[in-house]
Amino acid sequence: MTAQLQVSRRGGREARRTIRMAPKIDMLPTLTRGLPVVEPMDAEQVERVHEASLAILEEVGVVFRDPVAIADWKKVGADVRADDRVHLDRGLVMELIKTIPPKVEYFARDPSKNVELGENKSIFVPMTGAPYMRDLDDVRRGPTIADLGTFHKLAHMMPALHSSAHHIVEPMDLVVAHRHLHITYSSMKHSDKIFMGMTTSPKNAEDVLDMCEILFGEGFLETHAVTTGNCNGNSPLVWDQVMLGAMRAFCRRNQPVLCSPFVLGGANTPASTAAAVAQLNAEALSALAYTQVVRKGCPAIYGHYLATVSMQSGAPMAGTPEISLMNFMIGQMARRYNVPWRTSNLLGGAKVFDAQAGYESAMTMMAVLMSGANYIWHSAGWNEAGMHCSIAKFVVDAEVCAMGYRMTQGIQWDDFDEALAAVRDVGPGGHYFGHPHTQANFERAFFIPKLFDNNSVEQWYADGSKDIKQRALEHARRLLVEYQEPTLDIAKDEELRAYIDRRSREIPAVDALNEDY
Repeated sequence: MTAQLQVSRRGGREARRTIRMAPKIDMLPTLTRGLPVVEPMDAEQVERVHEASLAILEEVGVVFRDPVAIADWKKVGADVRADDRVHLDRGLVMELIKTIPPKVEYFARDPSKNVELGENKSIFVPMTGAPYMRDLDDVRRGPTIADLGTFHKLAHMMPALHSSAHHIVEPMDLVVAHRHLHITYSSMKHSDKIFMGMTTSPKNAEDVLDMCEILFGEGFLETHAVTTGNCNGNSPLVWDQVMLGAMRAFCRRNQPVLCSPFVLGGANTPASTAAAVAQLNAEALSALAYTQVVRKGCPAIYGHYLATVSMQSGAPMAGTPEISLMNFMIGQMARRYNVPWRTSNLLGGAKVFDAQAGYESAMTMMAVLMSGANYIWHSAGWNEAGMHCSIAKFVVDAEVCAMGYRMTQGIQWDDFDEALAAVRDVGPGGHYFGHPHTQANFERAFFIPKLFDNNSVEQWYADGSKDIKQRALEHARRLLVEYQEPTLDIAKDEELRAYIDRRSREIPAVDALNEDY
């Protein structure tokens, strides 16, 4: 046997051993909610908000700062005044949103990770957009494209996260005009889950969708949802040209878009929970209706970002009671219109991963889960009002999502009779540890968190007295060592890289959005 063959066989054995020893981390399927939703408004109050929103659209109007959108609205008979203020007849709005599909099926690079959205189906998506991060040493700093890859790898390995999102952190080492290309490639390369698409300009959105076409094949997007765009409104009652152009790009390719008013309660809405929801609802309806002007029947998602504002400092706040109430109300409104809806999860304003971060996040998550949200965004890593993404919080949040997933599935009855039989077997004064039913069901009967320490204080001392942040960072390091990149077809990879190279030559390398190239 030649030395070369020995090395080859030895390498083959090692490769096979690596595959056998690799961690098996299966993504949880779409969450099918089994708990009733919280609905604080009665039917009359739902209609009161609905009527108030329609009155805003008819009497106050919404500004569409985009000549293409204005021309589109005029074509369908909307009342356009003062060049860009669109007054929308309630009949027109309601007729348009009827054509929005109530459900969306998303197709992932790995078909086993396809998910559904709408009605009682929900997914968890990591946070995006952080200009800073807290790294594996818990140091707050500017992120790079390599750091973004780290987060995409962690998202790939978190069972309760259904997406790798897109720019979880902003890669500051790349020029702004080219970032969307590399962000999209990182989302595709490091995970085979679904992902989000950049909407930072209409041209950028088109680039993202072209890359999706390369990944999934020509014509696939026409009949399959593979990515999601987010378009934020400028509350109060304004949609701008950049967001509307990106929205059109996604709608024309039949890809779902989040129509998301950006609410800072008390600053860009009335200082009233119910009235703020009425305004937000009007803003969301105007954008949802516009998606159907662009392309009838294309998927669209009722979106929003919710925060309240401190009347002392003007800073946005997370985890407040009013945010929870607004989530409950918005859930009712979205169900009133039979459209999927998005909210934000596990938000916090704390500057470090501390008790404040935990309490705020828990308050937000419970309301999100009980309000029946479908697209549950910002589900991992968010802190400091979104200014940084923390690796430690990212992995803990992902485990908390798994806990929330289990709770929201509802009560499991499939082994009820078998478990009752164990009561007769054990009898008074016994224990269940050794019973066959316990042995068969202990792993699924009660959620066992990996990152929460429930040992005795003596055991905790013996294990190094580590707090949850230390445990989380150690866990993240282990995951990154164990990470195995999901194989991307070589030909598709080469085509994606060639596309990035070509567009990077065509788009000037400047620190500004690509609006023209």
